[in-house]
Amino acid sequence: MTRLLDLGIERTRNILGEMSKISVTCVFTVLESYTKGEVKKREMFEWAEKLRMLQEEVSDLAFELIARYQPVATDLRYIRSCLEVSYVLSRFGGYGYEIVEVLDMMGSISECDKSIVTEAAKVTSEMIALSVNALDFKDKQASDKLYEMDDTVDLIYRDYLREIVTAKKESQNIYADPRCVISALHVLRFLERIADHACYIADSISYIITGKSNPKRVQMNP
Repeated sequence: MTRLLDLGIERTRNILGEMSKISVTCVFTVLESYTKGEVKKREMFEWAEKLRMLQEEVSDLAFELIARYQPVATDLRYIRSCLEVSYVLSRFGGYGYEIVEVLDMMGSISECDKSIVTEAAKVTSEMIALSVNALDFKDKQASDKLYEMDDTVDLIYRDYLREIVTAKKESQNIYADPRCVISALHVLRFLERIADHACYIADSISYIITGKSNPKRVQMNP
């Protein structure tokens, strides 16, 4: 017999699935604004608002489940983790809107090399889908893969920073248009934060299963 608590948990799971899809859309929207120069500020604001409202829905549902059914053990840990994950996913929308605002101020960057950002965005989008799927199926093994992918995004970001610093020290004028550097750095930082948050979602799985935090757990900033 299906428990009412199980129905509530299933509803929570479905909301998180919807949030993950919107989060991926946010990443693609930012990337499209960056690569094509068509800044979709209004669309990004709407996605960010949708994520915020869904986060509130998860919060309300989670507190209702706790108050009405007093879940324990794995159920309680899962509900708590859903609260944290919904916040993480809602931040993707906030990050994205901040980025498109910067891109809107930059103006045309059509002549800039965008290959580095495109590479990082591809990995990050895969991380979002993998992390939420891992939560859905309580796949603890996904953590190692996500941390490996996170290292890739970090390396792309740091290599780009190093390249800029080295070029400046050697007085190389390879970045004649500062808008290329500023826009790329902002988007890469956005993607780097999302990659960290995807690992945070994976860490929640370890907590659900064992009741303990993942020893690899990344230090998160809001």
